[in-house]
Amino acid sequence: MAKQDVVIVGAGIGGLACAIELAVSGCAVTVVERAASPGGKMREVTVDGAPVDSGPTVMTMRWVFEALFERAGAQLSDYVTLKPLNVLARHAWSETERLDLFADQDLSAEAIGDLAGAREAAGYRAFSAEAARIYRTLKDSFLTVPKGGPITLAGRVGLHRLGELMAIRPYETLWGALGDHFKDPRLHQLFGRYATYCGSSPYEAPATLMLIAHVEQAGVWSVDGGMYRLAEAMSELARSLGVVFRYGAHVARIDVQDGRAAGVVLASGERLPADRIVTNADAQALTTGALGDAVKPPRAGPVKRSLSAVTWSLKATTQGLPLARHNVFFSNDYLAEFDDIFKRNRLPQAPTIYVCAQDRDEPGADLKGPERLLVLVNAPAQYPPTQDESAVTDRELAICETQVFQFLQACGLAVDRTGGSAIRTTPAMFNALFPATGGSLYGQATHGWNAAFARPSARTATPGLYQAGGGAHPGAGVPMAALSGRLAAQALLSDLASIRSFHRVATLGGTSMRSATMGNSA
Repeated sequence: MAKQDVVIVGAGIGGLACAIELAVSGCAVTVVERAASPGGKMREVTVDGAPVDSGPTVMTMRWVFEALFERAGAQLSDYVTLKPLNVLARHAWSETERLDLFADQDLSAEAIGDLAGAREAAGYRAFSAEAARIYRTLKDSFLTVPKGGPITLAGRVGLHRLGELMAIRPYETLWGALGDHFKDPRLHQLFGRYATYCGSSPYEAPATLMLIAHVEQAGVWSVDGGMYRLAEAMSELARSLGVVFRYGAHVARIDVQDGRAAGVVLASGERLPADRIVTNADAQALTTGALGDAVKPPRAGPVKRSLSAVTWSLKATTQGLPLARHNVFFSNDYLAEFDDIFKRNRLPQAPTIYVCAQDRDEPGADLKGPERLLVLVNAPAQYPPTQDESAVTDRELAICETQVFQFLQACGLAVDRTGGSAIRTTPAMFNALFPATGGSLYGQATHGWNAAFARPSARTATPGLYQAGGGAHPGAGVPMAALSGRLAAQALLSDLASIRSFHRVATLGGTSMRSATMGNSA
């Protein structure tokens, strides 16, 4: 079979994973990326000469990346150094109300008992067991396989396990289901926050998202040198397999000939022909026509965009509360916060704040001088993404910034930014970085029982055109984006095999994927 020329649009994690998979399978792969470097949303900015991770900061599901590297005959550990975190996250509601969650579930239960009593500690154990059951039900039937509908999912789970399938609680909200386990409103907030990991509201997201808690409990790692080293490692592996990268190459449109995707046309006018194309851009880049009307799907309706954010990447000296690597400071009115974002389309008046202290693997480290921080609050995406009148104003941003650092102070963390500098990123700036998203960072919001099935699959309406990334199946997050890239490659190779039946296709199954019980599985 002649070697297939594949162009991948975008060097985010999904595009990098797809490139590796296709290169291993013998395709000639070119990745075109409008930015100057790989990573997509896994980005790094320089503040006072220091690199600060300013995109995803949480590394979970390590087995996804180990399997990908093993597929290419390599070892993840030869490219990046990962350290398991004993403290998953530190949480605060005030100067006196604090709680750590640990990799050791018994320690977490003990800490919850100290904060809220024995009943809540028992509720945590029951919640963790339910989250693990949901994960086990969906890992091999939904997360690591091509997208299907509810009937397909039921068939994969099997008739003998239909009770387990209904137990994933798709018709209940996460917030409502948490009431079965927790009465303390602080714990309700803490575990409801997992909905924000895919850019959604715990009041509208399905209870199925409890599985995210299990993923985190199964292991959180720090990456030596920062999360961006993972993107660099994947691009290095891809290059070693013969993948060609074209940076600073903006795709103006995808070319279609005889009803099939046939190449990409760059803003410079250069055309890159291709037998197949994979777009690692937000799904809205297709539906809005940002990649050309020829590949715009018919009857594409609007979607509920997921969360955006306002972030501050900075170096600063801190005093007071000893930071862990991951820290969350909860607002006192969680419902109002999400109503502000999703119903009033404005910055929350009292936001919950996430702080990633990137020089700390364990809390209480003795740091002298400024440390690297990413400070983040959730924000609404722009509606629609092409109109400036829905953008957050400078005045609103200034008020938000004052509130954020005052609230950190009220919770016992003083951030001295005197003499330092910070780089602020807003929803409008995220939209400029990732066109057609409106600043949304997770694709469409996971609201309602059918939201997971509504995410785009690897195949598009245009023959020869595929898609990957956090906006596509199986969902948002670094490991999910990597899985989406492998699934897009699998769909492409499967289609080639259907044309040339003698061609043997590698898939995600068999020895290329670890089971949930092996190694550092999540």
